[in-house]
Amino acid sequence: MQSMKTLSLVKGQHQFCFRYEVGQESKVLDSLIEMVNRRELAFDWFDAAVLSHQLGQHLAKELKAYLPKKAA
Repeated sequence: MQSMKTLSLVKGQHQFCFRYEVGQESKVLDSLIEMVNRRELAFDWFDAAVLSHQLGQHLAKELKAYLPKKAA
């Protein structure tokens, strides 16, 4: 079983939480775009940018684990 990651954002009374497996990051990005396009949600491009930044931080940690100790 692959590692599960979580992205979260609290915006006013709304809470957005995404759980995904490592390697499924592109699906998360697709979901963020879909949510921005749903006008009934209180979710905009800034919110998507915040969550995609979190996603990038998770990816950086995953990649850092593969670097030799001296390069990290």
